[in-house]
Amino acid sequence: QVQLVESGGGLVQPGGSLRLSCAASGFTFRNYGMSWYRQAPGNERELVAFISSTGGSTNYADSVKGRFTISRDNAENTVYLQMNVLKPEDTAVYYCNARYEYFRINYWGKGTLVTVSS
Repeated sequence: QVQLVESGGGLVQPGGSLRLSCAASGFTFRNYGMSWYRQAPGNERELVAFISSTGGSTNYADSVKGRFTISRDNAENTVYLQMNVLKPEDTAVYYCNARYEYFRINYWGKGTLVTVSS
């Protein structure tokens, strides 16, 4: 059974940090590109960060460049999102995504809530 399970969300003050984790199982994790998306209330789901299957390439939304870092550990089948200098506009449900062959195969986690507020 394919599973992507996000964890690490919670309440944090502006300027604080969180690290999200996504534990994958049921597929060959090292062959998949991994992404973090987020969706705030009333907004469309947007791509936050992407990392290639080997970890050799990453991409970030302009709004998070310099603050967020995506990484992966293929030995542990886990992808991470380190979030620093958090802002209220970062508040959203964050989703883990796995893709293969340009979305021919595509999996989603159920999300973890990040709330940035004082």
